[in-house]
Amino acid sequence: MVPISFEFYPPKTDSQRAQLDRAVGRLAEAAPEYVSVTFGAGGSTLSHTPEAIRRLKGEHGLDAAPHITCMGGSREEIRGLLKLYRALGARRLVTLRGDLPSGMVTPGDLRHASELVEFIRTETGDWFHIEVAAYPETHPQARDARADLRHFVDKVKAGADGAITQYFYNADAYFRFVEDIRAAGVDVPVVPGIMPISNYSQTRRFSEMCGAEIPRWVAQRMQAFGDDVESVRAFGAEVVAQLCRRLMEGGAPGFHFYTLNLARPTLRVLEQLR
Repeated sequence: MVPISFEFYPPKTDSQRAQLDRAVGRLAEAAPEYVSVTFGAGGSTLSHTPEAIRRLKGEHGLDAAPHITCMGGSREEIRGLLKLYRALGARRLVTLRGDLPSGMVTPGDLRHASELVEFIRTETGDWFHIEVAAYPETHPQARDARADLRHFVDKVKAGADGAITQYFYNADAYFRFVEDIRAAGVDVPVVPGIMPISNYSQTRRFSEMCGAEIPRWVAQRMQAFGDDVESVRAFGAEVVAQLCRRLMEGGAPGFHFYTLNLARPTLRVLEQLR
């Protein structure tokens, strides 16, 4: 089995904190290499993401990596976050361009993830292990696939140590992406992002927003199950486990599971893999 990691989003309420604690408690038994916490939407990250990092490190004893983005933030605000995360003992960052927070009309001092990576390296040297995003099926806002590839190469040249992909269900897209970046001289590890399927309507909605293609045969099977939730979950776990097996056979260096703060969908996949 390859190394695994889990992504969580920062809870904002007591009930969400309890849900996170339950999920982490169950998933921690899988011995993740690290866990990550997404950048709080709408400006909430200044409190909720660091709080979640403290919780995951202090109460659960996990290596926790905050997501950090440049959208809507000044250099001084980003510098302050870097100091805070160093003080919390974080040694890994997931570094993204991000989306402009709701209500903001200017993108901030830094416009691209490559600029953010370069800024972090200038401010903190080699303190942080920096992961960046990769898009095997091309970023939905990219002009074209070649431009998207150039943007990825720029992020690595700016100082990234590795990459985590947007989730996908087509292994060939991942293998082709890795071939393309290797041909471009990039040798950092590219870890597939894995989205378990437990709610097909939700997965389809997410996929439409981020440009992840759900294979037609999978969509047809899911739709045929209708309201049979257990069948959807069982089939979803089988599909994702098969994807993971093929990725491992093809040399994928690890898996990063998008948990949505739920344990069972990811555990179903891991149980089939083991």
